[in-house]
Amino acid sequence: MKKIIVVERGFAGGDLDKKKTNNVPYISSELTLGTSYLGIFEKLISIMLLIAVVCAVYISLTNSEYFEKLVEEDGFYENLTALFLFLSSFTLALKFLKLQSYYSKAWKFGVMLMVAGLFFGAGEEISWGQRIFNIQSSEFFKINNAQQETNLHNLVVGKVKLNKLIFSNVLSIGFGFYFLVLPILWLKVSKVRAFINKFGIPVARPVHILIFLMATLLILILISSSKKWEVWEYAFALIMFLIVYNPINTKEIFSKK
Repeated sequence: MKKIIVVERGFAGGDLDKKKTNNVPYISSELTLGTSYLGIFEKLISIMLLIAVVCAVYISLTNSEYFEKLVEEDGFYENLTALFLFLSSFTLALKFLKLQSYYSKAWKFGVMLMVAGLFFGAGEEISWGQRIFNIQSSEFFKINNAQQETNLHNLVVGKVKLNKLIFSNVLSIGFGFYFLVLPILWLKVSKVRAFINKFGIPVARPVHILIFLMATLLILILISSSKKWEVWEYAFALIMFLIVYNPINTKEIFSKK
């Protein structure tokens, strides 16, 4: 199996030295498609992800009524999605507090932006605790929200649903770039790698991408219900947690300098 090794010089986001030995590029730690860089905890989370997706597929094919209950508002999969987005945000926040003195303002900005983004996603997923705490929607959300909930992603502006325009179309392109293009750019283009590391952006490991693609294909191909996206969001939340917990560039962006 071909191995790639990354070697960093200087501070995170700084210039990187690239060596070559027997035509093998050297870039921070060994990179393979295996799971050798995942700890027991990460492997358990990965197994949990795949089991939950397989169960969702099986239930959708054998008991559609029960499946609809699992993916309903504040249902099993939606709550898990919110939980792991919160955990991702919390994990990044802890890394920020622990390591901020070792990194630049650019790193602090990038990490805190991701902390806020993940926290926002979790809050939106459960309508900011509206049903948990039995909070009534304001008149604005009753009039302008497609589901009369206290959240932004279901707002309707004119006849345009923000959920479809931004949270479906735009974010789908963004997620595709993050999972499929960004890891390749980080690996192949030194200037892009330096930029990513400078802003503390966690990059998915090959095994993260493989697991997420497997889950996505199972969901899209085998689940016919329009609610299948609730299961996909759950898979996304778990993978994001694994990425921020231990990205491929963890030594470059989450280590004391």
